Amino acid sequence: MTGNSDNKAHPEPLPASVPDGGFPIHLKMARQALAGSPVRRSLTWLCIGILAVIVATSVGQIVLNRWSKPFYDALERRDLEAFLNQLIVFAAIAGSLLVLNVLQQWLNQMIRLKLREGLTVDLITEWLRPGRAFRLANAGAVGVNPDQRMQQDAGHLADLTTDLGVGLLQASILLASFVGVLWSLSSGFVFHVGGSSFSIPGYMVWAAIIYAGSASWLSWLVGRPLIGLNSERYSREAELRFSMVRINQNIDAISLARGEADEKRRLELDLQGVLMALRRIFLTQINLAWVTDGYGWFTVVAPILVAAPVYFAGDLSFGGLMMAVGAFNQVHASLRWFINNVGAIADWRATLMRVGMIRSVLVAADVLHETEERIGFGESFDGSLGLDGLELVSPSGRTKLSDPHLRVKAGERLLVTGEAGAGKTLLFRALAGLWPWGRGRIELPAGRQLTFLPRASYLPPGSLRTVLSYPSDGREFADEDFATALGAVGLERLAPSLDRIAPWNEELNSDELRLVAFARIRLHKPDWVIIDEAFDTLDAAAHQRVREMFEGELAKTGVVYFGPARNSRDLFDRTVHLAKDKRGPALQRVRIKEMAQAAATA
Repeated sequence: MTGNSDNKAHPEPLPASVPDGGFPIHLKMARQALAGSPVRRSLTWLCIGILAVIVATSVGQIVLNRWSKPFYDALERRDLEAFLNQLIVFAAIAGSLLVLNVLQQWLNQMIRLKLREGLTVDLITEWLRPGRAFRLANAGAVGVNPDQRMQQDAGHLADLTTDLGVGLLQASILLASFVGVLWSLSSGFVFHVGGSSFSIPGYMVWAAIIYAGSASWLSWLVGRPLIGLNSERYSREAELRFSMVRINQNIDAISLARGEADEKRRLELDLQGVLMALRRIFLTQINLAWVTDGYGWFTVVAPILVAAPVYFAGDLSFGGLMMAVGAFNQVHASLRWFINNVGAIADWRATLMRVGMIRSVLVAADVLHETEERIGFGESFDGSLGLDGLELVSPSGRTKLSDPHLRVKAGERLLVTGEAGAGKTLLFRALAGLWPWGRGRIELPAGRQLTFLPRASYLPPGSLRTVLSYPSDGREFADEDFATALGAVGLERLAPSLDRIAPWNEELNSDELRLVAFARIRLHKPDWVIIDEAFDTLDAAAHQRVREMFEGELAKTGVVYFGPARNSRDLFDRTVHLAKDKRGPALQRVRIKEMAQAAATA
């Protein structure tokens, strides 16, 4: 649906990054997205399955760690028979762990798919509630490209959530499993300093905690700015993508105006915004690499250095040393999960904020301008359409009808005119229930079929049969009905192509596209047709065919037409005028961010 720009609300645009205070709100919105999801049951069973696999894997890792002592001891003794026996044991352990690893990978991918399905279906459901997508599109910057957040961001969030969630679960279980092993191994460590000896209970456990804890703290300190930087990057990427889509959709007009150079400059500015955001991210990632890679290299020798005093004192065998090193590495690997995933956590948090924000904005769109006065809607039971004391409010002022108490009888035809920007499209949207702000009352005929025809009619993808029968499935119409409807508007040549799937928006010219919209009206034969300037865009021949259709088969159909209707004024029974009062109270600015947070905490 198209309309004048002065009819759109202009709320405060969302910031590129969201303050940390909004994080719990968006986490709550993400939980709400999955709470009633149809994939919740299967997702729960998959999570239980992967938990069982991770626990079994942890048990296998403990068995493998215990295997290392007799294996390395056999090497130290040069005992060939024991060495070969331990290789057989290793093959059994490794084979079991291989099966568990493959099963875990399969469960991981299934969780990823189900999580994405649940998130995306929830966002689409919230977006396509009646009238909500329209309100979002007229809510300013946040409604410009919700498609990216529902498709790209939701998919990215599902991937990150799965990887980070499974990784954290696995690290936690391994940590709980090997802390006990490492504590037991290091409980017998005795340190000899001078002439005295002493022991530190759980010595290697404390060493691993201090080592990994310092690395985690420093990594978070260096990597924390990535949260805001990633959020800014996604916003800049969305702006660049939207600009490219806009150019592609208007390439004919741009080419005819020789505006390629100007559009190129606009794209370069958007691209510079993306590149600047990426440079900041890369610089932070390089600083983070100094920390994570530095700790990574030192970790190669760290466990040996920790256990070396006991080994060289002769209180620990080579096999015992390797077992202690293996247990230390498992504990340290679990503790350094955070270090290894600082960048991914920052990315996950930024993506969660974007997805949570769009969902909370979708919910908040229902209460957009909730403090503003609203039009009353009702039904008339005599088949008429009534407008009583109607005033429409927009950011540019108020719109009023010349007749404050208007009643249009069934089968009557009304012409609504007004200067450019007077609010004709605004009233068209109000009758459809899409613009509720103003005062007065609208009564629509009860039990009657109303069809709304905007300036640019929507043609869904699919066959011509699907296009003509939209929004029904077409089974209620016979082929003869389709042929008659096409013939009424002069498109008989398309009748043999009813079941052909084609990009009809590209195959048909502008007049033919409008005629298809009128053929759809002829097919459905509604009781009322509300039209926004569609007559005035037709050429003379097409206009005459549509006029004959309304004078013939649709003679009893009520019509409310918005526009000048320069060549069709005699088709209408009466005319009313719209006027804009720019001095009247205007629709107030809204703060989408605060509305979204209020909706999330409600």
